[in-house]
Amino acid sequence: MDYIAYLHKDRKSDFGVSFPDFPGCVTAGKTLEEARRLAPEALLMHIEGMLQDGEPIPAPSALDRLALEAATTGAVAFLVSVNIPDNVRRYNITARESQMKEIDRRAKRKGMTRSAYMVTAALVSVRQSPSQRRAGSR
Repeated sequence: MDYIAYLHKDRKSDFGVSFPDFPGCVTAGKTLEEARRLAPEALLMHIEGMLQDGEPIPAPSALDRLALEAATTGAVAFLVSVNIPDNVRRYNITARESQMKEIDRRAKRKGMTRSAYMVTAALVSVRQSPSQRRAGSR
């Protein structure tokens, strides 16, 4: 699905992204490109949280309807595509406490939840060739 996002920039701030269909879902980046790149990840994490809480996911709003809202003043609208997950389930894993602390530290640095970070890291690892995985573990 494609959802509308607003890119905001104040003089003394990073580039911010908000989603009118998802109040409270925001992300930011030091550069325009970083903010744009982080937007789908932030939106997907927000949607996953809503699904885990049993909340309904809204249908995307029409850009024409949102054009009159005050939040659009000085903002640039763009579309963010996400694949809304189905059947989100909780899984337990076994890991050392020190490993979980390191995962939590890295997830926080990326603005992600532990679950989102672990799934993303695992999928990235699977997509890499064996030689890339060996080089990354050094």
